[in-house]
This record gives sequence, C-alpha cells and structure tokens, in this order.
Amino acid sequence: MLNASAPHRFTRFGFVNAWLVPEDDGLTLIDTTMKGAGKKILAAAEGLGAPIVRIVLTHAHGDHIGALDELHAALPEAEVIISARDARLLRKDKSLDPGEPERKLAGSYPGAETVPTRTVVHGDAIGSLQVVATPGHTPGHIALLDTRDTTIYGGDVFSTIGGVASSAKAYPRFPLTRMGTWSPEIDVESARILRALDPARLAPGHGKAVEAPGAAMDAAIARVA
Repeated sequence: MLNASAPHRFTRFGFVNAWLVPEDDGLTLIDTTMKGAGKKILAAAEGLGAPIVRIVLTHAHGDHIGALDELHAALPEAEVIISARDARLLRKDKSLDPGEPERKLAGSYPGAETVPTRTVVHGDAIGSLQVVATPGHTPGHIALLDTRDTTIYGGDVFSTIGGVASSAKAYPRFPLTRMGTWSPEIDVESARILRALDPARLAPGHGKAVEAPGAAMDAAIARVA
C-alpha cells in the first residue's frame, strides 16, 4: 500500500485541490476539481500505481464536482459518495430544509449527471476515512478524518492559501471560500468541530496541506469573532 501518512495532492490552476488517499484496495479520490481535469486526475492515479476505487465529494460546488462526470465515464465501477444533504444540490435541488437558515445558497451549483452510489452522514466510515458533518459552507458539507494518521481532509471549512483561514470570514489573501459560504455562523461552528479533533495535518480544498495545524486553526477561528 502507498504511504498513507503523505497525502497526494492534485491541484488545478494551483489553487483548487483534489486528494488521492491510499487504501488497501486502491485510491479514494476526495473531490474532483474543475471540469476538464478528469484525464489529469487519472494520470496522477496511474503515477501512484493504484486505481481510483471511490470518489468522495466534500460538497456540491462546481470547483469540487467539476470533473465528476468525466471520471465516472472513465471509472463506471468506482463508488461515488456525497452527503445525503448535498446529494440534492448535485441534482440542482436548491430547496432548503425546515430549520435551515433561509439564505440564498452561495457559489456555483452546476449539478452532475452522475448519480451517487452512496450517501453518507456524520460518523459513517469510508474505508479508513470517517465522515465529519461540517455544514455551513454548504448545507451538507462534510470533512473526512483519516483514522490512521488523523489527517483532516477539510473541503472548504478552511483554506491555507496565504495562511490558514476560516471560510466563515473573508480573508484578503484568498477571499473565494467566504464568497461561496452559505451560513458563516454554522460554518465557524464546523471549524471548531474540526479543531477539536486535533488533527496532525490539515488538507484543504484550496492550498497546501499544513502539518500540526492546531495553533493556526485557533487563530483562524479567532479572526471570525
């Protein structure tokens, strides 16, 4: 098996990430970046010498699901996994649930033709990854905790371009994640949930992985207050 302690980052345009996570049966791909990236993601997996056996989407924004249909066409047997809540957004259903803040959903929701083979909720296991519900950026956003080495694949709860920042507040060095955030109040609570897990590594949707990120996560959360 490939070294699970070192996340394998695929990046589009230098700031939109997918992550290839080794498992005993192959690779779990976390997010797909943008449309047109399918062949390059497949080449990255080939370079690691293992097949992509499952695709996990942290949320349904276009810069995370953009290459999903391309990859599904090339990998029809691979599992496609997303939260039960954001599966609706993948179908372009933008209706809100009772009790959710009545705010317009921010960011791009282009949808996909691919139908998920599995939907997940907080606490579910996906290979060595544990699903952590982290709503706020989108209603059904999830993060993934690697139970082997406590890496957090955090989607857009935090970004690390120009420093670790919460998507609950505009960060001058990389404001795009805040622009796509639906509920900042819920989002910062999700940031606190991830911080409480005390991860050894933070692997975000935008930016490089950060080792021992606890103090930087604390500072990012404090800036939201």
